Order: sequence, then structure tokens, then C-alpha cells
Amino acid sequence: MANRLDVIIFGASGFTGKYAVYEAVSVLGDLKWGIAGRNREKLEAVLEEMGSKANRNLRDTPITIASVENEQSLLEMAKRCRVLVNCCGPYRFYGEPVIRACLEAGTHHVDVSGETQFMESMQLKYHAQAQERNVYMISACGFDSIPAEMGIVYAEKNFDGVVNSVEAYVKTYARGGRAAGGGIHYGTWASAIHAIANWKEIRDIRRELFKTNVPRSYPIIKRRRPLSYSDVVKGVCLPFPGPDESVVMRSQRYLYEHKKKRPVQMHAYLTFKSYIVAGILALGALFLGLMMQFSFGRRWLLKYPKLFTFGAVSHEGPSEEAMERTYFSTTIKAMGWPKSSVSGASNEPSGPPTKSLTIKVTGPNPGYGATNVALLCTAKIILKESDKMPGTGGVIPPGAAFAETSLISELEKHEHGLKFEILSNK
Repeated sequence: MANRLDVIIFGASGFTGKYAVYEAVSVLGDLKWGIAGRNREKLEAVLEEMGSKANRNLRDTPITIASVENEQSLLEMAKRCRVLVNCCGPYRFYGEPVIRACLEAGTHHVDVSGETQFMESMQLKYHAQAQERNVYMISACGFDSIPAEMGIVYAEKNFDGVVNSVEAYVKTYARGGRAAGGGIHYGTWASAIHAIANWKEIRDIRRELFKTNVPRSYPIIKRRRPLSYSDVVKGVCLPFPGPDESVVMRSQRYLYEHKKKRPVQMHAYLTFKSYIVAGILALGALFLGLMMQFSFGRRWLLKYPKLFTFGAVSHEGPSEEAMERTYFSTTIKAMGWPKSSVSGASNEPSGPPTKSLTIKVTGPNPGYGATNVALLCTAKIILKESDKMPGTGGVIPPGAAFAETSLISELEKHEHGLKFEILSNK
């Protein structure tokens, strides 16, 4: 198609999508981009609202009408661009038809899914076809799981040796006190509920997806017990419930299978200031997790999100004030060996790990600011640095797709992007 756009943002009238439009003004400034969705009036309203917010006239931005209920419209949309940025979730219900359309059109696809079942089932079903078409299908391109994935890439590039394991400590906080308006949009909440409620599906998917075993790296890193104190972040830790560990595991498997790279072990944690706060949240999470296992519990959680989350989740999403005050940090401690410890024909390190490197990844508004910058940056890198990515395409996680690209430096260019820094190197 002669007038093919570089990027289309699908689902642009949704909460995440409209802020992707706002960030596109700076991130995609030198590319030809457009938006897509079901309702032209709503899409035009988004262009007006986000154009005013960005102080830019967006009225001439190309609009495509497409719906997940009309596969022909999805195909026509996919044919109109080189990379489709998919903001239309929950992906469990709406993601697969978009994937199929992109495969048929030969169009790359990126999204912000944190739904492990969706990501791994798409790899199981469509990885071979994506390789045949030489297109990239890359999920988890937002807060889940770019900070963890590219944080590990950054740590390994600066380690000057061999990394055996990493621990990632995630913290979110509001500057100037908690702002009114909650912090999570209903769509994100619904995705999490359905993913947790159907977690048992993962076992069957992985049995088919991972036919061969990846050798274990030694020594094996032990998971911290719940409610443990970490000197790394001077805080109390709980296991991180997000998909970071599973996404990192898939990247490490991919890099081992294709480059024979030694897999890095990884555990992720949430960090809190006190045992009291962590304990209260742990009990709340257990209660919610139990409710998600029953159909009546899921109905209540979906019908009354504000009630069960004390206002943290709403259909309106976080207010502008709340988003502007919210920040996150992911502190990653890597353990391994210096180059001098790597010897012998097996090229395996000898003795216990003696070297450590601690880095920090930080950013603003993790759900809808840094997430959208990361998402759009991945689309931009696919267009500009495909020669540095795995040459066969496929359904692959971001840590494998972008390990050799300049994604990190691209993320650091933008106001709402990510910052990477070394805290200690011993």
C-alpha cells in the first residue's frame, strides 16, 4: 500500500489508548502515525483532548474504523500500517483476532498485555507462522515488563563478567502525598482478575510450548520468604504478583535456545516501608485472590471495584493529579562472577558468585505514562533497528527482541520515559 502508515494505535479511545496518543506526539514525532477504534466521534474527541494537552493540532491525524467483532476491518487496519500498537484489552478476550489480522497482513504487533496465559498461548499458536511471515509479535511492552526486561539487559551489559541471578525490587509511590482519583483503570483490573482466576491454564500451555528443558544455572537462587526485609532496598518485601518473572523466563529460554547464552535466574518482589503496610496488603491480596477463584466472587469484584479496592480501581481511572504524582522504581541486584572466574573448556564460572552489580530503573506514572512511552518506543525500534533484532521474527518477549538494540537510550530520551542508573558495582 503506497500510503501505508508507520504506526497505528488501535483502541485509541480507551483509557490507555488515549494516553498513548498523547505520548505519540513526542515519541513518534518523526513517523507517520494514525489511530483506530470502533467509533469515529470518540476518536476525534481523543485527538481534540490529547492535542490540547500536548499543545499540538492533531485533527488531521489519520483515523481508521476497526472493531474486534469485525475481522475484515481488523485486516484492513493491519494492512494500513507497518506496526500495530494494540491497546485493546483485556487481551484474553480481544487480543487473538488482532494477532491473526497482523499475521495475515505481514504487520508487526506490540501490546501492553500482562496476561501470562495470553502471551504464552499466542507464542504456542503463532510463533512459527510469525517467523514464516518475518513479523514480530511482542507483548509485555509496558510497565509489565520493560523495566525488568531491559533492566536485566542493562545490568548484563555493565556487569563485566557472567550474571547468575537477579533480584528485582519494585516500588510505586506518590510524591506530595496520595492524590485523589485512584490509581488503576477498570480495564487493567478486569485483565488481572481473569488472568488470576484462570492461572491453572498456564500448566497445560507450558507443557505444549516448552518441549525441551533449559539447563539450570547454579547456584540456584532461593526465593525470599514472604514479609522479609531486604538490605538492598531497605524495605519489606512481598512476592511481585505481576508477569515479570514469566516474561524474563521466556526471554532467557529464547536466548539460550538461539544463542546458547547462559540463562539468568530471576525473582521479583514488591517493596514497602514497613511490616504493617506489607502485612495488610498481603492479607488483602489473599482475600481478593480467593474471591477470584469463584464465579460469584469475580462478579462482585468486577461490579464493585471501588468497594473492594478502597477506591484504588475505578471505571474513570486515575485522575490527572494522581498520575502526575505517581512514580516507580525497579531496583535490580545482579550476582555472578568477574571475567577472571570464567575458565575451562565448558566456559562455566568456578566457585560461588563473588561479584555484584545493583542498578535502578525509574519512571513516572507507571500505568499510563511510562507504559505508553515504552510501548511506542518498542514500535519505533522495530521500524528503525530491525537489523539488530532476531532475524526471523516471531512471538517473542521484549528482553529477547530488544537485547541488542538502542531501546534503553530511546526510553531515556522522553519526559515520561525510563531512567537507568548504576547504584553499586562490587
